[in-house]
Amino acid sequence: MSEKIYDVIIVGSGPSALTAAIYTTRGNASTLIVGGESWGGQLMLTTVVDNFPGFPEGVHGPDLMLAMRHQAERFGATFLEKNAETVDLDVRPFVVKAGGVEYRSRSVIIATGALTQWLNVPGEKELIGRGVATCAPCDAPFYKNKVVAVVGGGDSAMEEANVLTKYADKVYIIHRRGEFRASKVMQDKIFANHKIEVVWDTEVNKIIGADKVDKIEIENTKTHGIKELSLDGVFVAIGHKPDSDIFKGPVEMDDRGYIKVFDSTKTNIAGVFVAGDVHDDRYKQAITAAGFGCMAAMDVLKYLEDNSSS
Repeated sequence: MSEKIYDVIIVGSGPSALTAAIYTTRGNASTLIVGGESWGGQLMLTTVVDNFPGFPEGVHGPDLMLAMRHQAERFGATFLEKNAETVDLDVRPFVVKAGGVEYRSRSVIIATGALTQWLNVPGEKELIGRGVATCAPCDAPFYKNKVVAVVGGGDSAMEEANVLTKYADKVYIIHRRGEFRASKVMQDKIFANHKIEVVWDTEVNKIIGADKVDKIEIENTKTHGIKELSLDGVFVAIGHKPDSDIFKGPVEMDDRGYIKVFDSTKTNIAGVFVAGDVHDDRYKQAITAAGFGCMAAMDVLKYLEDNSSS
C-alpha cells in the first residue's frame, strides 16, 4: 500500500478526468490519476476533432488528450498508466488498487467514460480512424461527397445518419432487423431523407480495405445472401456501455450501468463524485465531458474544505 494519502483519486483519463485533474491540482489538492494502460478515452480513436473550442483548424484527438495530460501534470497531478483493479469505497480513506499497489484518498472522482460496442468483425479494429468511426458530429466533414454506412437501429444511429447526410452523397443504414427501435420522430426524419437507403435484415460480416475502408461484406439474416457494398466509411452506432463495472455494488446505477447523480456530480456515497460519459447518456461530447470534469473537481474541492478536519 502506498503511504501517501491523496486528496483525490481520479479514475479515468478522458476529457472529464483530465479536466477534473487540472482543477483539483490548481485548487491545491494532491491528485492521482489512475489513467489505465490504454489511456485517453474515445478521442484516442479519432482523427481530427473540429468541434472542440480553441482549435479553429481542428486538432487530432490523441494530440488533444496529450495536451490535456501535460497540462494536468504541469499543475502537479500524478499520472498512473495502470488499470484500476479494485475499488473499496466502504473504508476511509478510500482505496483504489492499480498495478498491484493500493492507493488511498480522501475523495474519488469516477470518470471512466463509456465503451463503444463494436461489431467485432474482421477488418474493424484495423481500420478504426481510417474509415471506421463512431462519432458523426466529429468526423462527418471528412466524408463530403462520399458514400458511408451507419450500422444500428436506435436513436443514436438515426442521429448519426442525419448528420452524415449534410456531407455525404449517400448514407446506408444497415440494421439486422426489419424495423427500427428508434423513436417515431427520428424514423420519420430518416424515411424523408432522399440521401438515406435502409438495408433491412442485414449484418456486416467484414470490413474490407488496406489503408482505408473500401467496402463491406454484408449478409441478409433471412436469406443468408451475401454481397458487397463499396463505400468510404462505416459508422458503428450499436450503442455504448458505461465503463462502470468496477464500481458496481456500493455505487448506485441505473439498469444500464450509468452512475446515478445526486445534486450536481455527487454519487450516493459522500466523497465520491462522477463526471462524463459514465453518467451522461445524453450529450456524450468531449466538451460536455470536460465541463462535467470541471464541476466534479469544484465539488471535490468544496467537499475537502468542508471535511478538512476528518
